[in-house]
Amino acid sequence: MIFGYSFVIQHHRRPLRGLQVPVRVAHLSDLHIGFFIRQGSVRRWVEATLAQQPDLIVITGDLTDSERSHQVLPTLTELQKLKAPLGTWAVWGNHDYRFNGYQPRYPTPLDGRSKVNPPRVPMLSPVQLEERLRALGIGFLHNAGVQLRDDLFLAGVEDLWHGEPNIEQALAGYSSPGACLLLCHNPDYLYQVPRSVDLTLCGHTHGGQIVLPWYGPVFTSSLYGQKFAGGWVEDPVPAFISRGLGVSTAPLRVACPAELVIHDLVPLER
Repeated sequence: MIFGYSFVIQHHRRPLRGLQVPVRVAHLSDLHIGFFIRQGSVRRWVEATLAQQPDLIVITGDLTDSERSHQVLPTLTELQKLKAPLGTWAVWGNHDYRFNGYQPRYPTPLDGRSKVNPPRVPMLSPVQLEERLRALGIGFLHNAGVQLRDDLFLAGVEDLWHGEPNIEQALAGYSSPGACLLLCHNPDYLYQVPRSVDLTLCGHTHGGQIVLPWYGPVFTSSLYGQKFAGGWVEDPVPAFISRGLGVSTAPLRVACPAELVIHDLVPLER
């Protein structure tokens, strides 16, 4: 089945060690506001999110997909409606750096080039874009964490391709026995995440965006092929990888609908 801009709402229930009170998390990812995604689509996503009455809203990167302000900024205002008791928090994805025209942070050779994973070149952070989003009430976690409740710590790391992710710095404020939730755009970084993190939420791979019979996800932009295409993984660490809401490269999905994910995280029964 071919999907254009339709999306589904997926519900998941997961026990978390250290959690004392249930928490409902709305997980948005890969909005790709810009070339193909405009105001109407974002408005529908926001309305659907709020209808689920989440305690916490998170966005795991690739909010934007254009360096042109006129394609991005007017639509961003829809995100100011994303309100939840524990806040709305985000991390950058590789496409968000496009807002600055992919300017290198400092000179570096383009080594490690690969057809499935481009060279890791640290880029300048899209400061103007972040200022706009912070003004709309969205907090950003750049290798940082925040204690949302006595039993819940939320952390986020920079993008693997164009940021400088530092998991030790992100978790510096965390201590057991509370639960720890991590936001990480690119699931290839999961191999750097310690087991002290109870659940990592990712995006980036779009579920392959096009899924073919007897083959599966066509292109995941991952060094690990289809392993991190989407859904739950337990190896190397517990994580959920969203198929995302937007599209990239082509304005369609095949057998891979966009998704808004609702995680009902509950205390681990002993």
